[in-house]
Amino acid sequence: MGNTKFLIPVVVILGFLGLSSVFVVDEREKALVLQFGQIKSVKEEPGLSFKIPFIQEVVRYDDRILSLDTDTIEVTPSDDRRLVVDAFARYRIRDVVQFRQAVGVGGIRVAEDRLSSILNAQIREVLGADQVTSDTILSEDRRELMRRIQRQAQRSAEGLGLDVVDVRLKQTNLPEQNLEATFARMRAEREREAADEIARGNEAAQRVRALADRTVTETLSDAEREAQVIRGEADAERSAIYAEAYGQDPEFYAFYRSLEAYEKALTGGNSSMVMTPDSEFFDYLRSGTAPE
Repeated sequence: MGNTKFLIPVVVILGFLGLSSVFVVDEREKALVLQFGQIKSVKEEPGLSFKIPFIQEVVRYDDRILSLDTDTIEVTPSDDRRLVVDAFARYRIRDVVQFRQAVGVGGIRVAEDRLSSILNAQIREVLGADQVTSDTILSEDRRELMRRIQRQAQRSAEGLGLDVVDVRLKQTNLPEQNLEATFARMRAEREREAADEIARGNEAAQRVRALADRTVTETLSDAEREAQVIRGEADAERSAIYAEAYGQDPEFYAFYRSLEAYEKALTGGNSSMVMTPDSEFFDYLRSGTAPE
């Protein structure tokens, strides 16, 4: 009975020590076994592992791709138009030993602070380089700029034991104080373009009107000339007919000319004519006898 009382605490202690010496590495993580702060072993494969209880400790690090949002910063491209930029990065721990030596007990928090500083510095350097304008940043060329930022950030982050997988610019906006001036400049440019288009339209309209007026004038002139020719031909034909009629019957021609004179003289109600009854003008009105 006395031996049983003695064995139970021993078994409990041994069980506790056994459990304390065993740990499991998940497939989504890597682990370091530390002894008094010094790295004793690296556990990168998932499964069951062992350590010395109370003397050694296990520090785990996420082996997945992690995200980091950078702070909003202002950059000044080569055309001196300031932009407000913020970005995010994808990174992972490449070398847990180097990572531990670089950040110490601060872990991910310290690593992200340093990586954020690296990214901001590279963003300013790349976007502020020569030949990089605000239009370039806002165009499709920004993809190449992001790749340059990623490559340069990767070189700087190697000392932290990190791989910078990707860098993306989330937004690139003008500072609030510059928006109104930019909008005013855009309005002025659009108004100038509208004025140019109106001027070109008026010029084109004047050309069309001038061409139309010239065409009308030429058409009327041609028509008037043709009308004069036709009238001349008609007058000539009429005169020829009159001459032929006079040659065939002079008396009928004289009678016809008298009727025309009567028609013209007696037209209208306000005309007055004073002549003697025996005037030759009325020879064909006295009797059916023609004048001798």
